[in-house]
Amino acid sequence: MDLYHLTIHEAADSLQKGDISSGELTHAVLDRIVAVDNDVRAYLTLMPEAALEQASRADTKLVAWRKNGRREELPALLGIPLAIKDIICVQGAPTTCGSRILEDFHSPFNATVVDKLLHCGAVIVGKTNTDEFAMGSSTENSAFFTTHNPWDLARVPGGSSGGSAAAVAADEAFGAFGSDTGGSVRLPASFCGIVGMKPTYGRISRYGLVAFASSLDQIGPFGKDVTDCALLLQAVSGYDPKDSNSINAPVPNYAAELSKGVKGLRVGIPGEFFVEGLEPEVEKIVREAIDTLAALGMDVKEISLPHTEYGVPTYYLIAPAEASANLARYDGVRYGYAAPDATDMWDGFFRSRAQGFGQEVKRRIMLGTYALSAGYYDAYYLKAQKVRTLIKQDFERAFEEVDVIVTPTSPFVAFKIGEKIENPLQMYLSDVFTITLNLAGLGGMSVPCGFVDGLPVGMQILGGPLAEDIVLRVGYAYEQATGWHLLHPPC
Repeated sequence: MDLYHLTIHEAADSLQKGDISSGELTHAVLDRIVAVDNDVRAYLTLMPEAALEQASRADTKLVAWRKNGRREELPALLGIPLAIKDIICVQGAPTTCGSRILEDFHSPFNATVVDKLLHCGAVIVGKTNTDEFAMGSSTENSAFFTTHNPWDLARVPGGSSGGSAAAVAADEAFGAFGSDTGGSVRLPASFCGIVGMKPTYGRISRYGLVAFASSLDQIGPFGKDVTDCALLLQAVSGYDPKDSNSINAPVPNYAAELSKGVKGLRVGIPGEFFVEGLEPEVEKIVREAIDTLAALGMDVKEISLPHTEYGVPTYYLIAPAEASANLARYDGVRYGYAAPDATDMWDGFFRSRAQGFGQEVKRRIMLGTYALSAGYYDAYYLKAQKVRTLIKQDFERAFEEVDVIVTPTSPFVAFKIGEKIENPLQMYLSDVFTITLNLAGLGGMSVPCGFVDGLPVGMQILGGPLAEDIVLRVGYAYEQATGWHLLHPPC
């Protein structure tokens, strides 16, 4: 087997045995990127020199550990090459957010998740492509280029974290991190046939994550399987005083929880997620996956999340409103792109934003500014916040009856590049099954559960507050009973 095909836990085991080195793993990934990324286009920035230096330090630690009798437990990510979405700050590296307005910006600091990964001895090989400021469902809104789905290069990888998902699916990284504001980890995971988790809001620090919608944004991991996802989540979870919304709660040993089994756990199936618009073949595959969970001993019951239908309009009032405030800082004065032909400060402000932002970002800024404006705040933004509370209460009632909720991740498989880009409403509906979880601040994961015409289908597993351990257990049990995660794309 080529080294780049290994999972994180397989690679970590080989590293600790001394069968391979981190340098060899890193060279294998960098060679793989050279071989396939001209087609996949997952990366915006590669960092080979820094990655090889980090790999060398990891190998030094591994040699010393073996020489000293393996006395302490090594971090699971020591020497493992990973990718970071280019909306998460890495010191000294470009952080463009997929936007021309930050094309020349190099972060002066690390995000907390990056510091935690480096502390574990992980190797960061590069920054991955994203829809501009994470606003999109296809990675077509990147100002630089579109990422392609490794299963079919004519199709999108999902968004906004499409670069990270495509990198993992195409074996251009052993794992990766993205951000999820309305489904931007789970949707690409589904489209690319890998595992992606959006944890409970506040479980992972957002310090160093460039803000889109602050009450919704959450960093999350991508893995080749559920075990990898658990290891990645473990490494970056925990309280951070730099993030005012960080949760100060113990972090379970997620990997150790995986094998506890699911017999007797209750799984809820919300009727509101199996409606018109869901492709029949996708529904068939997800229902077969639910049957597998029942065969594993889970108690399956129908539930209702009655306010689900209001998720899309609620999200597309709250998220753009927060975006309009967060993106006001890009003014052509303090940092970022500044229009060279401006005649005065105000002219520079207008020209810099007009030239620096892409069409979708401008659309959302205008939507959000309108929703917050005098005379419309109560009618739109305030009402959306009230509906958000109702959606949250739906989940609270449901989790009194069940341990997890299972739904399709997306109503369809990956669509063709260019198919929806001219129809914003159609594009927004890509996230119809994922956005309510962000509105409620809960955690969930997409795991591969089958294929339609050679394209992956994802099953979404949703959990209550800080119930990532249970979500991972269910995903792991399903994964072990099926094996969809073992398949590789043709690229």
